[in-house]
Amino acid sequence: MLKAVATAAACLAAASFSFAAGTTGKSINGNYIEARTADVYTGPCFANGEAEQVGREAVFGWQISKGEWRGVNLSGLSVVGVVRTEHTIGLTSEPVNPAKAVLIVDQKANAEQRLALMSFAKEMSGDLLKDVVKVDYSPIQLTLDNGSIHSGGAKLTAGSLAEIRTRAMSAADHVCGNEDIWYEPLTKLDHVMPAYTLENSYTGDGLGETWHNRLKRSGFVGTFQVPAE
Repeated sequence: MLKAVATAAACLAAASFSFAAGTTGKSINGNYIEARTADVYTGPCFANGEAEQVGREAVFGWQISKGEWRGVNLSGLSVVGVVRTEHTIGLTSEPVNPAKAVLIVDQKANAEQRLALMSFAKEMSGDLLKDVVKVDYSPIQLTLDNGSIHSGGAKLTAGSLAEIRTRAMSAADHVCGNEDIWYEPLTKLDHVMPAYTLENSYTGDGLGETWHNRLKRSGFVGTFQVPAE
C-alpha cells in the first residue's frame, strides 16, 4: 500500500522504535543513504512509465556510528553496495529479481573489520547482495547537511567509484500532486525520508556497466539501529 511521506516516515519510525524497545543487548547504529535510477517518491503514472525501463541500478551505503557486528567493533566505519538487477528494483510484478552486486568496503578497516562489514551489509540487504561479483576497498565518507537526515541534504563518496548527492524534497518536486513513497528503502531503517537525487553514479568495472544518473526523486536518507549479532 502506498504511503504519503509524513505517514511513511512516522510509521517506519514507530515500528522501529517498537522493535528496538523489545530487544536487549548490544546494537549497531548509524546513518544510511541510497539512490536508484528510478523515482522512489512518485505517482502511479510516472512509476508505471518507468517500470522495466529504468530502475535496475542502485547505490546504497551505511555509515556506522557505533556498535559491533558478530563481536567486531565497526564504530566509525562504512560500507557501500552497488547493484544491477534484471528488473526494476522493488517491482511487485517481479518478486524474483536476480542481482549482481559490488561491495565497496571502508579502506581504513582492518582484515577482521572488512569481513564483518561485508557480513553486516549482506544481512541488512538480503538477496540484493547475495551474488557479490567484486569487492573493492576505498575511503568512504557520508556527510549530512546540518548533521541530520531531516535536512534531506547528504553526500556519499566511495573513493572515485561511487557517489550520491541529495537535497530535500521541495514543492516543485510534486509534479502530479499525488506523489507517495512508491518503493520502500532497500534495508530496514529506524527513520527514513525520501530525498531528491542530484547525483547517483558508479564508475567501477565490477558490473560491466557504469552510470551517472541525476535529478530524480530517487533517493532516501535515514538512520538505522539493529541488534548486533
